[in-house]
Amino acid sequence: MSREIEITNRHSDLRLKRRELARAISYLDAHFAYTSADWPTLLPAALLRAKKMAADVPSGISAVPTGELSITFHSDAALAKLHGDFLDDPTTTDVITFEGDEALGHAGDICVSVDTALTYATRHNLTFNEELMRYVIHGWLHLAGYDDLEPKKKRRMRAAENRALKILCGAGLLPQFELKPAIKSKR
Repeated sequence: MSREIEITNRHSDLRLKRRELARAISYLDAHFAYTSADWPTLLPAALLRAKKMAADVPSGISAVPTGELSITFHSDAALAKLHGDFLDDPTTTDVITFEGDEALGHAGDICVSVDTALTYATRHNLTFNEELMRYVIHGWLHLAGYDDLEPKKKRRMRAAENRALKILCGAGLLPQFELKPAIKSKR
């Protein structure tokens, strides 16, 4: 399955190669598979897709609904504003995912905090690159029907994130992200 992927960078210090990220998401669309252990954590529509995939219905069934996918990178302040405006919680967060409407050709929107990824990676001695991609995958998994509001579901989602990262790393498709201070013009 191939989909249109709209990537927007609203973080002034982030540099990314949109083609790399689009290729990674397309690869996940084609190669990520649900496991039977995932089923108890999936939302009903995703469970149906998972069972179709497990039954070997023609390949190309993506875990994420079909249609255009939007991924936007934000600062903590911008994502906190979205969090407040749409979810009545003005605190910072790592990822916000908005479901799309498959009938209208829209899979959904993934909004990611670059600042939270950097802070978490620094505090936990992780690479910024992998942590930021984990947030993108986390949003993608929400669209695939995963939920993480209960401890058991959160563990399964983390296992699915790890599987997705392993798929991308194994294929040499982990996108590269870079932070550079924005160049200020001299006046």
